[in-house]
This record gives sequence, C-alpha cells and structure tokens, in this order.
Amino acid sequence: MEGGRCFWPRGKAVGGSSVINYMIYTRGIPTDWDRIAAEGNYGWSYQEILPYYLKSERANLKRLQNSPWHGRDGELAVEYVPFRSKLSKAFLDAGKYLGHRRVDYNSPDYFGFSYIQATMSKGHRWSSAKAFLHSKKKRKNLHILHSTRATKVLIDPATKTAYGVEFQRNGRVYQIKAKKEVILSAGPIESPHLLMLSGIGPKEHLESFDIPVVQDLRVGETLYDHITFPALPFILNTTRLTIIERRESTIENFVKFSQYGDGPMSSLAGVETIGYIKTNESDELGDLPDVELLGGCASLASDEGNIVAKGIHLADWLYRDTFKPLENLESFSILFMLLHPKSKGHLKLRSRNPFDYPKLYGNYLTHPKDVATVIAAIRYIIKLVDTPPFQKYGAKLHTKKFPNCVQYEFGSDNYWECAIRTVTSTLHHQIATCKMGPAWDPDAVVDPELRVYGVNNLRVVDSSVIPRTIVAHTNAPAIMIGEKAADMIKRSWGMVS
Repeated sequence: MEGGRCFWPRGKAVGGSSVINYMIYTRGIPTDWDRIAAEGNYGWSYQEILPYYLKSERANLKRLQNSPWHGRDGELAVEYVPFRSKLSKAFLDAGKYLGHRRVDYNSPDYFGFSYIQATMSKGHRWSSAKAFLHSKKKRKNLHILHSTRATKVLIDPATKTAYGVEFQRNGRVYQIKAKKEVILSAGPIESPHLLMLSGIGPKEHLESFDIPVVQDLRVGETLYDHITFPALPFILNTTRLTIIERRESTIENFVKFSQYGDGPMSSLAGVETIGYIKTNESDELGDLPDVELLGGCASLASDEGNIVAKGIHLADWLYRDTFKPLENLESFSILFMLLHPKSKGHLKLRSRNPFDYPKLYGNYLTHPKDVATVIAAIRYIIKLVDTPPFQKYGAKLHTKKFPNCVQYEFGSDNYWECAIRTVTSTLHHQIATCKMGPAWDPDAVVDPELRVYGVNNLRVVDSSVIPRTIVAHTNAPAIMIGEKAADMIKRSWGMVS
C-alpha cells in the first residue's frame, strides 16, 4: 500500500459513508446480537433489534415477498443487484458443489450462499440521506448544515451536563444550545475524536494535550475492523464473462443504467454474491461462520488500475508488476471478509486541533489466529474456483509472485502471509471506539441506552457503539441503531406515542 499504510476514507456528505459504500445490506446473525445482550447490554438481543431492521426496510426481493424477515413499508430500499454475470451463478453453483445451501442470509437461516441484497432502488444507490432525509427537508424542526464541522461538545464541568455543540462554518465559530440532549452521530472515527476533544476520554492521554478532563473513559481504546485481501486474481479462457471498464463504458450501458437501473453500471464494482463459511481454524461449535466470501466478476486489473486500486491506495510498483499484465485478459477475484478478528486496534488524538485527523491504528494481523484464518480463507477460495462450475470457463489462479515475496514458494503459508501483509485492505467496518457496555464493563463508554457514562444529556448513536465483531457490513446495523435510539430517546423524554 502507498506509504505502507491503509487508507480509511470517510463519507463527508449528507448521508455519511452510505454515500460511498458498497451498498451491501447485512444485519448480523442472531448469535452476534444475543451475545452482545448476554454481556449486559439489555435490549440488544436479536429478537429485540429485529423490529428496527424491519421498520426501516422497504424490501423488493424476488421470491422473498412473503418472508417474515423483511420489511416492506420502510424508507430504506433493499433489492438484489440487477446486473448478474455468469460468474455469479458459477459462484452459487460452486458453493452447492461444496455442500452449501442457497439461503436468505438476512434471515435466521443465514448459513449459506446467496445473491447480494443491496441498499438500492431500481439499480441506483439508496443512501441514508435519500432514504430518511430528502423527503423531510422542509420539516420545521430539521436544519441541515452542509460544509460544517462540529468541533466540540459543550459540557458544563461542574454538573457534567452536555448543553450544546460548537461548530465551524465558513471560517467562523458558532455555538448552538440543546434544550434536552446532545446526540453525537459522527461515526466510529469522528465520534470518539469529538468526545476526546470535549474532555471525555483516557485521562492521561487528554492531559498530555492539556485538555481539561470531564470524564475519564476508555474512548478510542477498542477498535475492531473487517479486512480483506483484494489481490487474488483468477484468469479465464472464456470471453465476455467479466466487467472490463473500457469495454462497458458505452452510451448503451449508460442509457441502460440511467433509464432502467440495469446493466453493468448497476453492479457493485463487480461484487455480486455472498457466502458464509466456517474454516478449519474456527473454535466455534455449530454453523457459525468465521469468513464471508464475496464473489465478483472483476479484478484489480478490470479498470486498468484507475479506480479500485487507486481507491485502496495500492502501491504503483505492485500494480505494475502483478496486475498490469492482466489488463487485456478476462480476470476476476473472490474477496473474503475476516468476520471476527482477534487483533484489536485503537485511535488517539493527534493534537487539540479538531481539523487534525486522529491517529488510527488498525493493528491488523497482529494476532496469529487472524493470519491463520485469512490463509484458510484464501485456500478455500482456490478450492471453490477449482470446482466444475468455474472450471468450465477455464478459471485459473494467477500465480505471479509479489516482488517482495519471491523468497517464498508460491502457495505456501509463508508466501500467503507475506502477500496478505502486503495488501491488507479495510472493508470500512470500524466499530467499538465508543464501546457500549454495562456499568461493570471497564472498557464501556456508553450504557445500553447509548448514554455516555458520567455525562448527563449526551448520547452516541452510530456504529462506534457496537461492542464486538458481528457478521455484517455495518451500514445496516448503523441505521438500526438510529431507529432503536430514536425510541429510547422518546421514552426518556415521555414522548412515546
């Protein structure tokens, strides 16, 4: 990666990172949420959070019209991705060949393979802003300030009560007061950053920047993230099976997308299918996955390195050496997601300046179990592609060694460890930086009603509160958290209808 660092972009737009994400709609499996509840987080069991997923969802999923596990009257559009290559069927058929069932992975019967359910409507992105804000913009009690940066939560140090927010807009500093409470919903990076700037965080760390300590809490000291290895290309001897940007960039395909929401431009950058597996590295009992597979019809070479490789900040020397030779070939990749990493990261302040980004430490692959599981995932993908559904297209692993890993035998554990440490990419699912937990949890920042411990009238409502890793891309859980928090806030102030 450029500079030997991973790139963690944020969605700086109304709608946040749902404006730039892959739109994959996943909720987390029942065991995830039941474990969160069993750790003292009352109200967060699967049965208790499911109604909030159903409330926001407006599903349009063929063959699932009567499913009790999907909502139909909500604001958030969910549908299958309209475009499907032949490789998507090969992925599902290969899964079946290895014993995996076709399932609705957003039901309790999740352990299997499926087409991806996405936050789309007729092939077009359905961000949280489009779902929840655009039709409400004229409400008198809603004011949206774009191009504005929150810089501090205002807290009375004597009573430890949040009473407002400081923000900067067009070079000027403003303060706005809250009649009831302040709700911080800035995401897993900026929410802990703002808390620390406001005097809520690890005491010694805040004092090192001369920030007056309001409440000593372990803000930012827990951080989990989902990672992938996007650099496992396969080559085909059959044409017209993959998305190649130069080939698909036609007026006809643009019209297909703009008029009908169909065609290759409606694809999620080539990602089409999803599957849950349990590798031989798992210590779990029963059908609990430790890896998610994401089937695709494109590779890092499909756009000639101009979009995806640049988007993850892949180093030019690696792209030129390993992927550029694939640009004129039909190639695709299957990604994986390490669902339950044991490696724990953290974040810290860089300075007292709110415009200085915090220091981010993913600490990826620091736990040996994560390395072993990732290698097991790579081997499983190779096994999957070695089945008849893929072999009828002549699918073959690209065996060009990374230049920095030539000392290892290709395919050995040492080679794969070198490779994954070379290209480790985030899936943008950082969580737990404002960890939710009961009062007896020393790492907890917020209680199960998302109230910041030791500070009155202040809540954090976003994916930073998720206390442990879950089998989910975190966009849908973040929206569910917002739905649930709305009810908790109304109850707190006697506003329940």
